[in-house]
Amino acid sequence: MAIDLELKKEAAKIGMTATLGATVVTSMFMKNKLMKKTHIYAGVAFCGFALWHHTLYGSKKKNKSSEKKLTDEIVI
Repeated sequence: MAIDLELKKEAAKIGMTATLGATVVTSMFMKNKLMKKTHIYAGVAFCGFALWHHTLYGSKKKNKSSEKKLTDEIVI
């Protein structure tokens, strides 16, 4: 069962939203040791989701070169 690319993008966005929210909320209680650890873990998780989200989108440079090849093939 393959997961659709759009579903992966949506999951990454939801993960980013949840972890950013947790980071913001826990930032108000930094004197508590548990909240401080949670804040750090949520921040690391946010970075992970952001990286995953970034990798789900192709680079613009790569897409433009493939489009150019397609137009060259059509013209010829």
